[in-house]
Amino acid sequence: MSEENKHHCHNDAQCCCDHDDPHTCHHHEQQHCECHHDHDDHQCDQNHCDCDHCNHAQNEADQTPDPQTCDHNCANCSANCSSRIEKFTLNKLSTVRHTIGIVSGKGGVGKSMVTALSACAMNRLGKNVAVLDADITGPSMAHVFGVDDHAFGGEDGIYPAQTATNIQLISTNMLLESEDTPVVWRGPILAGLVQQFYSDVIWNDVDYMFVDMPPGTGDVPLTVFQSIPLDGIIIVTTPSELVSMVVKKAIHMAQTMNIPILGIVVNMAYFDCVECGCRNYPFGHINVHELAENENVGLSLELPINPEFRQLCDLGRVEFINHEPMEAFVRSLDELLQH
Repeated sequence: MSEENKHHCHNDAQCCCDHDDPHTCHHHEQQHCECHHDHDDHQCDQNHCDCDHCNHAQNEADQTPDPQTCDHNCANCSANCSSRIEKFTLNKLSTVRHTIGIVSGKGGVGKSMVTALSACAMNRLGKNVAVLDADITGPSMAHVFGVDDHAFGGEDGIYPAQTATNIQLISTNMLLESEDTPVVWRGPILAGLVQQFYSDVIWNDVDYMFVDMPPGTGDVPLTVFQSIPLDGIIIVTTPSELVSMVVKKAIHMAQTMNIPILGIVVNMAYFDCVECGCRNYPFGHINVHELAENENVGLSLELPINPEFRQLCDLGRVEFINHEPMEAFVRSLDELLQH
């Protein structure tokens, strides 16, 4: 075979070289390669080549992880892909020992109330507590804690507000003219503000930070999962098969990204009759303990339908709610993270 044929045989759909002679074709099995280069010298431009050799070389050049195996944990990945997100760092004056995300598969399940109740219960254990309201477009933490102050800062960073019981708090409402001003921002800006809340705010000697996340599995939850060093998450749901199905999506998202699931809370699960004391489940009964066991989650809790909870949250007095099952849940959470 001529030298010309040796180097150009791959142009044809059928390789024209002598397959029995290994010296005339280095990759005769790659019969559909359309390039003009010898693959062994790694000079193939790979613009039109569909062979395994070129695909592997192209993947190495791009350093793009396989989407089927990527766990979205950029800290342990050397690939330089376009979706790479680095971990946020704290302000040099900040100390945060444990960070817990409060998440839900969809909105309207009482996630923010669970965030507030968890923070208050942990505060009553004598811990220094902070709340980062990462629900940028639907912030409610400032309202339920009765905080009307605007955020302010100096050369060293932004200072969080202090609630009535000295819980540190930052929320989008503290940046707006009024709490009913809408936040009409796109994903990158939302994620950037979450980074500012975590990295630019001066969090003073915090034992536990609770991050109130927006519902679903969109940009901001993904940013928090990837960029904030979470000890784990608490998933909030209501007693509905539909909601439970959506919650499982959040569970599987966390598992895919290797985020520990610390607990599951079913909100608005029941009410106790004021006359006879019997427990009623108006929306159906989901066995939260069984759900937690099936998903290998250690902690679980049912919260009641309680008008007093709603009234105190509306008045900005969530710190006056003292619910013993929540207190026990948070004590177990503290014990879990201390070990």
